[in-house]
Amino acid sequence: MSIQIGQPLPDIEIKTIADGRIEPARTGALFAGRKAVLFAVPGAFTPTCSEKHLPGYVQHVGEFQARGVDVFCLAVNDAYVMQAWAASQQVPPGLMLLADGNADFTRALGLERDGSAYGMGLRARRFALYAEDGVVRQLHVEAPGEFRVSSAEAMLAALAG
Repeated sequence: MSIQIGQPLPDIEIKTIADGRIEPARTGALFAGRKAVLFAVPGAFTPTCSEKHLPGYVQHVGEFQARGVDVFCLAVNDAYVMQAWAASQQVPPGLMLLADGNADFTRALGLERDGSAYGMGLRARRFALYAEDGVVRQLHVEAPGEFRVSSAEAMLAALAG
C-alpha cells in the first residue's frame, strides 16, 4: 500500500546530489522543518523524464522557492547517474536530486513499479507529493503511461488552489 495523505515520509538513508556534490543523508532530516515538493521519475535520461518532467521543475523552481517550498527529484538510479543527469539538465541550486539506488525509499513509500518488461527493473512510479515537516499533505500519482498530475505546472496549481 502506498503512503497516504497525513502520514510521515519514511526515514531512509539516501544519496543527495546538489551543486554537483554527492552526499549521504536521511530523508527524515531532509524533509524535517520544511515545505517540500518531492517528485519522482522512472529513470534519469529517459525520454519523458529528461524532456518534460525534470525540465519543468528546472524552469519553475524559482516559483516554488518564492512560496517557501523546496523541490526534490527522486529516481531509482545510482548517485553517479543522477549527478551526470543533473549536470546535463543544468539543474539549478535549490533543486536537489535524490538517488535511491536500491529503491529503499521508493519501496518504503509504496510507490514502486516493475519495469522489467522494459529492461529497467524496479523503478519509482511517476508521482509528486507535497509535504510539510515530513508529513504528506498532497499526493499525485500518475496512471501508467501518463504525465499530467505530477508536472511542475500541476503542482504549482495544486499548491495555489
